[in-house]
Amino acid sequence: MSKDSFDHHVSRRRLVQLAAAGTLAATTLGASGGSAAAQDASAGSTLARIRAAGKMRVAALVGEPPYFAKSALTGEWAGACVDMANDIAKLLEVEIEFVDSTYGNSVIQLQTDKVDIAMSLTPTPVRSLSINFSKSYFLHGYGLVAPDSLKVSTWAELNNPDIRVAVDLGSTQEMAARRFAPKANITAFATRDEVMLALQTGRVDCAVFAALLGMTAVKKNPAIGKFSMLTEPVIGLPACLAIPKEDNQDWKTFLDVWVEYNRGIGQVTEWLTNGMKLAGVEPDDIPSDVKL
Repeated sequence: MSKDSFDHHVSRRRLVQLAAAGTLAATTLGASGGSAAAQDASAGSTLARIRAAGKMRVAALVGEPPYFAKSALTGEWAGACVDMANDIAKLLEVEIEFVDSTYGNSVIQLQTDKVDIAMSLTPTPVRSLSINFSKSYFLHGYGLVAPDSLKVSTWAELNNPDIRVAVDLGSTQEMAARRFAPKANITAFATRDEVMLALQTGRVDCAVFAALLGMTAVKKNPAIGKFSMLTEPVIGLPACLAIPKEDNQDWKTFLDVWVEYNRGIGQVTEWLTNGMKLAGVEPDDIPSDVKL
């Protein structure tokens, strides 16, 4: 591994040091009186408040493997982002509270102090006006779910008014399809389940999916077709940790280093690969051009 590829080999010990530094002031004031410590925790960073409360509140996406999956029997959470959250909480020596959420709701929950972190959001210029983001832990590519009879592998081939394309409304899938295949006959459905139903019933010819979501959808319902990456160009948008917008940068600094460290040692890839197994997608099922 080169020196530049991994932030000069930041160690796990350094992660703990950064976390501790974020609450140094609160610890010092705590020795002189409980009221001073409480005042500092309230005025300080999200990181300081998490450490003071002993709890990290995580926006958990219900039914979104490989990131999140919740057992209907036990209520226990699993998935790649659950593993990430557990690792962060272990470093901070705090407990986790998972708060039921959706992609859209998680932004509002961060703005209204309902959660401290959302684990899998794509940064957009509009979102950046109201919340902040860590460095990217994964570059999410885009592809197509379609039957074998549809021979499309590039965006230019998809850019055809005779091809009926499904996307989920307001998603990055819709953004990519309308930007790179504007001439296609695109229909936006309210939910991803409606996209899958449209595929199964033949109301559309194909659907644009982000790679992990596409592979998961096909495994859940093989009747909708197969997933393959779209090329020329290869499109990828970052997946990041989302956090409240604040002047104090302790929380963001810690998470940026955490991302660099775990991406550099291949831990993020392992978490994502294990998360895919929750949807029945084994490592051999992942196309070679999908990079986790």
